[in-house]
Amino acid sequence: MMDERRKVDKAFGALAGLAIGDSFGDASRTEANHQRFGITMDFTAEASWSTDDTEFALLTAQALIDCGGQFSTEAVVAAWEKYILYQEDFHRGGSSEIEAVVNLKRGLKPPYTGMYNAYHHSDGAAMRAAPIGIVCAGDLEKAARFAQIDAEVSHFRDGVWGAQAVAVGVACAMVGGGVDDVIAAAKSVIPGDSWFYYTFSKAMAIVDQYETLEECWVPLHTELWTTYKAAVPEAVSQAFALFRLSQGDFRRGVIYSGNFGRDADTIGAIVGALLGASVGAAQIPPRWIEKTRYPTGTCLEFTKGKDLAQIAQELAELMD
Repeated sequence: MMDERRKVDKAFGALAGLAIGDSFGDASRTEANHQRFGITMDFTAEASWSTDDTEFALLTAQALIDCGGQFSTEAVVAAWEKYILYQEDFHRGGSSEIEAVVNLKRGLKPPYTGMYNAYHHSDGAAMRAAPIGIVCAGDLEKAARFAQIDAEVSHFRDGVWGAQAVAVGVACAMVGGGVDDVIAAAKSVIPGDSWFYYTFSKAMAIVDQYETLEECWVPLHTELWTTYKAAVPEAVSQAFALFRLSQGDFRRGVIYSGNFGRDADTIGAIVGALLGASVGAAQIPPRWIEKTRYPTGTCLEFTKGKDLAQIAQELAELMD
């Protein structure tokens, strides 16, 4: 049981962690940062920005808030229609989400908007699943069910399972689950005969074998590599491995994931959300929170200037 203040702290930790990991990872992989720092260890003085990871997570959060936590396919479609279908362009938007928008405009409904989607295996649903874990804190079955509802608008199979893994991981971390508990919770919702299960198991085996970040670094990149960089079996499996290697240290986890390369903003967003839910906002560097507290609307116009603290408060009120 958590008092109201702790609920809000944990909710804000998950949401702020997602935004921090997103912005940190997107900045870290730029050529300018590589030339200037080699390895990025902190935010610079320049302004930060949000990408589609944070902003689509806010779309999921808004859908949950609008329906009062009574989540359904209808609630998801209503949110997409209200908040983003009017946009003509989605700068920095993920291909899976853009194709889902096209399918919705064609009159298709979930699950077909996700099934008939060439990018249905991307990590686009996983990146936006953290708000579900917040609302479903401690209820892993509910978190998995809600994540499937949300993911099916844009994803299918591995794309859905990736979202479920993140949602149940956050739901577990919200109520004090340790690193091993979170990993076990995530793995429990992945079908054993799936591509994602294969790579998730491989990622955990790499951590078991090599133990240190330095020794895991190359195998986690090369042995999980896919030709499509944002696929769940690559990026989400890597994110959980980095979460495990961070051992609950928020700053370390963000730095690890931000410098990982490839889809570093999404990997950072997932790791940041898991760690933020674990430690709460009070244990996150305040300067990092303030750098990323107000999204820039880089992809979704409706998110510009929204206060993550207020959204977290509203999500916490929906927790059972």
